[in-house]
Amino acid sequence: MKNAISKWNSISLVKRIICGLCIGIILGLVVPQASAISILGNLFVGALKGGAPILVFFLVMSALCHMGEGQKTNMKFIVVLYLLGNLLSALSAVLASYLFPITLSFSESAAASDITPPSGVTEVLTNLLMNVVDSIVKANYIGILAWACIFGIALKKANDGTKQALENISDAVATAVKWIISCAPFGIMGLIFTTISEQGLGVLLSYGRLILVLVGTMAFVALVLNPIVTFLCTRQNPFPLVFRCLKDSFITAFFTRSSAANIPVNMELCEDLGLDENTYSVSIPLGATINMAGAAI
Repeated sequence: MKNAISKWNSISLVKRIICGLCIGIILGLVVPQASAISILGNLFVGALKGGAPILVFFLVMSALCHMGEGQKTNMKFIVVLYLLGNLLSALSAVLASYLFPITLSFSESAAASDITPPSGVTEVLTNLLMNVVDSIVKANYIGILAWACIFGIALKKANDGTKQALENISDAVATAVKWIISCAPFGIMGLIFTTISEQGLGVLLSYGRLILVLVGTMAFVALVLNPIVTFLCTRQNPFPLVFRCLKDSFITAFFTRSSAANIPVNMELCEDLGLDENTYSVSIPLGATINMAGAAI
């Protein structure tokens, strides 16, 4: 058993995920009644969502309490890039909708759903502040970042032992999350099985044009607009970095359909790229909270 697990872990995670994806499609077509397989997908997404708030909280708190006076984090520039990426993605989606217009017919229950916009600035601010208060319970990342920043700044003058303990806890949580990520092939298998068994290939094909427009727009942003922005910022060939991000982050983001679930994956990618933990421990949760290009499209 140990040898089998060792050989399985020696295979690239991307290859294992593709394997799980293919098996999920086959099982969804052959044994759609085996609903127990769906549990794997639910457990995987739930575990990532459950671990991400704890990971973000301790990483940000540890990073801030260790941060030296006047230490540069480039967060202002990152926020500008976030806003630019969001704007370019939304603009691309609007242009695509004009070039390839699609009409969707919703059911009566969906059309009549009670969605009321906020009545004014006061309600918006009230909801934001209440989200900060209830942040940990509801996994609201703006609130989690706010509390982590408060505790991190408060612990700046703590002794070295306390700071080291916080770092050890954040490392332990990160290790636990890596274990969850290693289960991605089984989680993706469960997610794709649920989609195929419940909706079938026929339903997916009936939305084929919409899927092509959505995925095509995402591909245009990922392979054209993002490389242009990256080149302008780095003056280097952007495609090695773009393809690395697509390979390591895109698959789980696409199939889990959750920015929160992809936070640990993106943090691990940042660590592998040798980026500054003080920066990405804040920028990654922030980017997931404001819902970047995919959600904008």
